Amino acid sequence: MSETKTQPSEQSVAFLRWFRSIVLVGIIGWLMLTVYQNATSSEAENPFKLGLDLAGGSHLIYEADVSGVDPLEVPELMAVLRDVIERRVNIFGVSEPIVQVERSSFVTEEPIERLVVELPGVTDVSEAVAEIGRTPLLEFKLYSADLAGQQSALQNLESLTASSSGAVIGDISINGETIDREISEPFEDTGLTGRYLETASLEFAGSGGGQLSNEPLVSVRFTPEGGKLFAEITRANVGEQLGIFLDGDLISAPVINEAITGGTAIISGGFTPDEARELAQNLSFGALPVPIELQSTQTVGASLGAEVLDKGVKAGMLGFGLVMLFMIVWYRLPGLVACIALVSYITMMLALFQLIPVTLTAAGLAGFILSLGMAVDANVLVFERMKEEYRSGSSSREGAQTGFKRAWSAIRDGNITSLLSATILFWFGTSMVKGFALVFGMGILVSMFSALFITRTLLITLPEARKSDGSVLARLLGSGLNK
Repeated sequence: MSETKTQPSEQSVAFLRWFRSIVLVGIIGWLMLTVYQNATSSEAENPFKLGLDLAGGSHLIYEADVSGVDPLEVPELMAVLRDVIERRVNIFGVSEPIVQVERSSFVTEEPIERLVVELPGVTDVSEAVAEIGRTPLLEFKLYSADLAGQQSALQNLESLTASSSGAVIGDISINGETIDREISEPFEDTGLTGRYLETASLEFAGSGGGQLSNEPLVSVRFTPEGGKLFAEITRANVGEQLGIFLDGDLISAPVINEAITGGTAIISGGFTPDEARELAQNLSFGALPVPIELQSTQTVGASLGAEVLDKGVKAGMLGFGLVMLFMIVWYRLPGLVACIALVSYITMMLALFQLIPVTLTAAGLAGFILSLGMAVDANVLVFERMKEEYRSGSSSREGAQTGFKRAWSAIRDGNITSLLSATILFWFGTSMVKGFALVFGMGILVSMFSALFITRTLLITLPEARKSDGSVLARLLGSGLNK
C-alpha cells in the first residue's frame, strides 16, 4: 500500500503566516515599551549608559613609568594597572568609569604607555585626581651599606664645600667614582612591589615579637609568584633590613630574622587604627604595579554634554524621518513594511544599548545615525529584485520569496565588507573610534536580521496579488513595484 502525504491547507498556511506576524509585532511592541520604561524611569535596572562627551565629566590621561620594567612584562603590568585604577575609582562612587590603556609608538622611538580615565558625572578634576592619586605604590627594598656610605660621604663633602665657598658646584666624587646626588634612602630595589600584592588587612599585634600590645598593623598577602619572590629575598638576606616604602616614603624597616615562606608580611609604622585601616583598604583596592604621572586633564560640562545629546537625537529623528519618507514614496506598500522593519531595528538597537550595556558616546551616536540609512539597504536590494519578478508576471508573494533568494548574495557580501571595516576600526582605533565602530558593527548585524527576517515575514503575510489584478492591494503594490 502506498502512503499519501497530506499537504497543509491554504487556510492553515495563511493562519501560520498571520500568527507569526502577530507574534513578531507583539514582541516588537513589548520591546518598545521596555526600552521606553528603562529610558524614562529613574529606578530602571537597565538605563542608557552615556559617555563622557554626552553626560559630562572628567577626562584624565596618565603616563606610566615602565623604564625599569622588562618590555615583555609591560602589557601585563598595564592590564593590572588598568584593573587597579578601575577598582579604585569604583569605590568612590563614579558611575560607569572608563579606564583604557593606550600605547603611543608612532612619533617616538620608545613606546609611551598611557592610561586614559574617563569619569562621567565628575566635573571637579582636582577631586578626581586626588582620589586616584591616593592609590599607593608599595615597594620592598633592601638596606645597602654601600649606598649608606656614599650618602654619608656626600653629606660630609657638601657640608665642607658649602662652608668654604657658600655653594656646591659640579659633581662630587670619591676615589674617582662620581656619587649620585639623588640618593634619598640607602635602599636597593628588590623587584617586589605592589604588583604582587593580593590583599591587605588590619590586624592588632600581641604582646610578643618586639611589638607593642594591640599595636595596629597591616598584614599583606602576596600572590603565589610574589610569595615565592618574598621567600627568596628573606632567605638570602637574613640579618639585613628590609625597607617598606609607600609612595616613595619609608614607613618601616624591620630586620629579617629568618626566611618567610608563608607569602605574608607585616607592615608596622606607628599607625593609629584609622591610619592602618585606611592603608589596608588602599592597598587592597589598588597598589599600583608601576608609577604613573598625570599628563593632561579635560572637563566636559553637563550642559555641553546635554547639548550634544540633544542635537544627536534630533539628527537621528530627522534621518529616520527622511528614510521613511523615501521608502513610502518610492515603494508604497512594500516601503511601509520596510518602515515597520526599520522601527523594529531601532528598537532592537536601543534594547542592546541598555542590556549589554553599551556606553554611548558622540561617536557612537554618529555610528547609530549612519546605520539608519544602511539599515534599509537590504530592503532596497530585495525590492528591486521583487520588481523584476512582479513585472514578469509573478505574484507579489512569489516575487518577495524569489527576491530575497536572489538578493541574498549581494546583501551578504555588502554587509560582510562593512563588518570587516568596523572590526578593523575597533581593533586599531582609539577609544573614540572604537565607540563608533562598535555601534556601527552592531547596526550591521541587527539590520541584516530586521531585513531578512522581519521584512520577509511581513511581506509574505500580505495577501497575494498579481500585476493583472485590479484589486486595491494590486494597485498599491503595483504603484511601487512597476516604477
